[in-house]
Amino acid sequence: MSTNFSPTSRYYSIPTTTLKTPGGRTIIYLTRRFVPQPEDFALLSYYTVKQGDRLDNVSAANLGDPELFWRLCDANRAIRPDDLTSVVGLQLRITLPEGIPATPNMQ
Repeated sequence: MSTNFSPTSRYYSIPTTTLKTPGGRTIIYLTRRFVPQPEDFALLSYYTVKQGDRLDNVSAANLGDPELFWRLCDANRAIRPDDLTSVVGLQLRITLPEGIPATPNMQ
């Protein structure tokens, strides 16, 4: 596990590996991060995008941290974060992190 990223980072649990170049240089890099399927996340609620919304504000209000915007991207199949707030009226899925199941009283 990489320790160069905070626990709230999408890269926190991604392992690193090394590459030795022919010149003897060692390059450390992250292995590939596979984006989980949105259906694998437990749905908490929906959020309807309003005019002027910013994804950091939406994630702060719904997830408690503006830096968790990437969780909204993963849960809504967004490659570009700005796509999630570019259409007024779009319904965003607000979910638990991957691997955390919803309890019966949550839904």
